[in-house]
Order: sequence, then C-alpha cells, then structure tokens
Amino acid sequence: MAINRRGWLPLAALVLWSGAAAAQLPALGPEVERIAPEAAGVAAADERAAMERFAAYTMALAKRDYVSAYAMLRLSFQAANPRLEWEMNLRKRAVLWADGTLRVLRLSWYLDPAGQPAGLYAAFDFRGDRADGTMDCGYVVVHRAAPDAVWTVVRTDTSEVPPELIEEGVPKADVLTQLPCYLGKGIATAF
Repeated sequence: MAINRRGWLPLAALVLWSGAAAAQLPALGPEVERIAPEAAGVAAADERAAMERFAAYTMALAKRDYVSAYAMLRLSFQAANPRLEWEMNLRKRAVLWADGTLRVLRLSWYLDPAGQPAGLYAAFDFRGDRADGTMDCGYVVVHRAAPDAVWTVVRTDTSEVPPELIEEGVPKADVLTQLPCYLGKGIATAF
C-alpha cells in the first residue's frame, strides 16, 4: 500500500501549529487583578519570569510530564512530597489539568513573608474551564530566592468542580467557600 505523503503534510502542519500555540505564554492582561505591596518592587521582568515558570509547570502537568513538573518544585517541597507519592496523588485526580483553558484571575506578590524563606513570591489564582462543563480552580505559588535565581514552585492546590455543582458557569454558593482559589472577576463567564 502506497502512502500519500502530500495528504500528511497539512495534518503535520496542523499538529505542529497547535503544539506551538499551546506552548505560548498566556497573556496577563489588564483584567488580571494584581496585588503587589510597594516594598516588593516588582518589575515587568519579574512578572514575565514568574509567569513563565507558572506556565511551564501547568503545561507539564497538562501533558502528564510529571518528571518535568516535579523538577520545578522547590527542594523543600520535594523533600516533603516524595516524587512517586506526589505523582500517584496527581494520577488519582486524572481530570485535573486536562484539556482545559487556564485563565489567571489574580496575581499576588509577597516579599519575604514571615515564616518562609526570604525572596519574592508570586501567587497565581486561576480558573480552568473544560468542554465537558467541569471547572478547575486553584493556585500555584512560585518563589525566587534572589534576583538572579530561578523561580521554583513552592505551593499548589487545585480542585475540580463537576458540572452538577455549577450553575450558568458559576460554582454554586455552598461550593465557593470550599474552593482553594480566588475567583473574583473570573466568576463571570464572559470576559
């Protein structure tokens, strides 16, 4: 049987294009609520670098690349969460990070918070909507110990909200108080 290579060319181009599009850094537009104390001195380069780490981490989880995602965790986080146990917990919740569209709703900055290692922290609250009507809601916190250090993931929490607990794109009132994220403007479905 002969293979028509010309027929594969448009499909290959589509796959390459969609892979490249999925790898693009999501924009943090003006609709994203930003909280930054003046003392933090957050520059545009800080926001970009923190966002790159957030995006790389969430994309790795969406691709089920647990090795890459785990490598982005701060060493103390890894010590508290052995890799196999961490991965098994994620695999038990297979719908999380799957085929959704993540939207950052709020970005909060912290400089040298009490009880934590010194440095700059960025907390990304997000909402992820999937075609099946479910919603992910959570946050990822990244940390940079010094201006020339890499950003590492130091904390994360995500919940799935099934369709029966959502009305008109919004989690029901009794569910809202149980979610690990801030929905704010993201509670609206049209923005």
